Amino acid sequence: MKIGLSYSRCVRDIVQGRVDIDDVLVLISRTDFDPHNDEQWSEIWNGYRLGQNPEWSAVKDEDEDHYRQVSIELWETGRFHQPRKFGSRPYRRSEYWLETILPDEELERNPTAKDAWNKFQVIAGLTNIKVDRTF
Repeated sequence: MKIGLSYSRCVRDIVQGRVDIDDVLVLISRTDFDPHNDEQWSEIWNGYRLGQNPEWSAVKDEDEDHYRQVSIELWETGRFHQPRKFGSRPYRRSEYWLETILPDEELERNPTAKDAWNKFQVIAGLTNIKVDRTF
């Protein structure tokens, strides 16, 4: 599983097929926008696409729908976290993907960890967070 730390770099990697969207646990972004909102999306797209963002220098205008769909999928599955929405000012990091492992086998061997995971799933369900893992 991957944790993304850069909206522009991580979404680009997903769109270009370097990272499978199903391998993304969460994308923690310095942005503050809703990809469903046409005006906000336009500002993000034009800012990255037409701005001085080297990550998107090779992006073509016809790729816009794909970039937006990836953004919306991450948003709708609860994997798009934007700390600025909550008053935080995250800093830019040089690395932009972190690898993590969800130890399925360990949960089966550890009843306490499995119980904690099951409780998390209940809480996630109450808060509309999508949890894909079942035991």
